[in-house]
Amino acid sequence: MFQQAFKNIDDVLRKEAGCTTELDYTEQTSWLLFLKYLDGLEQDKADEAKLEGKRYSFIVDKDYRWESWAAPKGKDGTLDHNKAMTGSDLSDFVNLKLFPYLHSFKQKASGPNTIEYKIGEIFGEIKNKVQSGYNLREIIDRIDELRFRSQVEKHELSHLYEAKIKNMGNAGRNGGEYYTPRPLIRAMVQVVKPKTGDKIYDGACGSAGFLCEAFDYLKAKGDLTTKDLSTLQTRTFYGKEKKSLAYVMAIMNMILHGIEAPNIIHTNTLTENLADIQEKDRYEVVLANPPFGGKERKEVQQNFPIRTGETAFLFLQHFIKMLRAGGCGGVVIKNTFLSNTDNASVSLRKLLLESCNLHTVLDCPGGTFQGAGVKTVVLFFDKGAPTRKVWFYQLDPGRNLGKTNPLNDEDLAEFVKLQKTFADSPKSWSLDAKSIDQTTFDLSVKNPTGGEAITHRSPQEIIDEIAALDEESAEVLGNIRALL
Repeated sequence: MFQQAFKNIDDVLRKEAGCTTELDYTEQTSWLLFLKYLDGLEQDKADEAKLEGKRYSFIVDKDYRWESWAAPKGKDGTLDHNKAMTGSDLSDFVNLKLFPYLHSFKQKASGPNTIEYKIGEIFGEIKNKVQSGYNLREIIDRIDELRFRSQVEKHELSHLYEAKIKNMGNAGRNGGEYYTPRPLIRAMVQVVKPKTGDKIYDGACGSAGFLCEAFDYLKAKGDLTTKDLSTLQTRTFYGKEKKSLAYVMAIMNMILHGIEAPNIIHTNTLTENLADIQEKDRYEVVLANPPFGGKERKEVQQNFPIRTGETAFLFLQHFIKMLRAGGCGGVVIKNTFLSNTDNASVSLRKLLLESCNLHTVLDCPGGTFQGAGVKTVVLFFDKGAPTRKVWFYQLDPGRNLGKTNPLNDEDLAEFVKLQKTFADSPKSWSLDAKSIDQTTFDLSVKNPTGGEAITHRSPQEIIDEIAALDEESAEVLGNIRALL
C-alpha cells in the first residue's frame, strides 16, 4: 500500500513545474508526511490523556490540524468534500496561512530540542512547491491514506522513505551528499559498537542515516528496560545539519524509525569555535560522513587551530574535539587525506595520530558512493591515547560497484569479522606507528601481499592539491606583504 501511494504521489509531482528533481519530490512529500505524523501523534496523546482522565493541550490550533484543513471527515469516516478545500482555496490557505502559522512556532518554543521549535524551523526553511491546488489536493488524499501509528507501519514506511533518499543520491547533482550507503554505515556501527547510555553524534548528519542505523543496532540488542528505551528516545542521538532539505529529511527519517522528537539542530556546525567546546558538550561516539571538497570562508576557518578551506578537514578537527576521552569515532574521508603533502593535511594527520588511537583504516573502492567518483577511506579511532598500530583493510567486492551493482552487507562481512582481532589476510595488514614518517605522517602504505598502495590519486586530485598549495602560498605571501 505504502509503495503504491509513494509512486502515485511522485506521479502527481511530476506534473508540477516547480518540482523537477527527486530532491523536490522528497522535500514536498516530507513536509506533508510530517504534518500527517504530527496529527497522529497528537491524537494518540489526546486519547492517552482521556483514558487517564486528563486533558491534552494540543500543540497545533484546531484550524491548522491535519484533520481540519487537509482531511476533514464526515461521520462515516470518509473525506467530507463540502469541507475539504481544493484548487486556489487550498493553495492560498497553505501558502498564506498554514506555513506562516507553523513558522511562528520557532519564536514560541522554549528551546531547540522541542517539537515546537522543529515545527517552526521546518516551515521557515522549506516552501510549498506544489503550485496547483488540485494537484495538492490529490497528494494530500494519497498521504491521508497512509497509516503509521503502529511500529510495523512505521517500519515499512521508514524503508520506503530510505528508498526515496537513496533515489535522490542516485539521481546525482547534489542528492548524493545526503546518502551514505546503508551497508557501509551498518559496518561502521558494528566496528564502533555503541552501547545504551552512550551519546552518539553526527555533526554533518544529512538525512540522519548514521543515527537511524545506530538506533536500529541498539534496539536490536533486546532486553531493553523502559528506562533504556527512554534513554534511546531522548538522550542518545544528536545531530547537526546545515542544509534545509537535509534537516527536514533527518527529522522525518528519525521519526519514521521510531524517535519521536529527534535532537537535530539546524546549524552550520563549522561556525562553532573549537576553543569554546567544554566537557559537557562532548560525546562517547561520533559517526559521520562529512561533506568534502567544499570551501569554507576565512572567518569560519578562524575557529580551527589547523586552518584550511577543505570542509572535511575542518569537520575531522571538530569530531576529534567533540569526543570524550575514551570515546570512539568512525568517519568517512577522501583517501587523499592519507598522503596529501599540504600543511593542513600533514598537521591533521599528526593531530589524529598523537591525540587518538587510529586503530583501523577501511579503504573503499571507487563506486562505493553513487554519483561520486571520489575514492574514500573510513577512519576508526579512539580518543585519549596515541596510535601504536594501524590495521588496514582493502575492500574488494570482486566486481565494479555502481547504480546497478551497489555495495551490500555481504561485501563488508569479512571486514567486520577480521577487524575484531585485527587479523592479517590477503586484504588486510598492520602498520606499526613507529615506522610512520614523523615529518609527513604519510599513511598511504602499500598492501604487503602485493596490492596497490591505498592512495592512487587521479590527475584531477593532483591538480586540486596543486591549487590548494597555490592558495596556501598566496595567503602566506599576502600575510608577509601585510607585515611589510
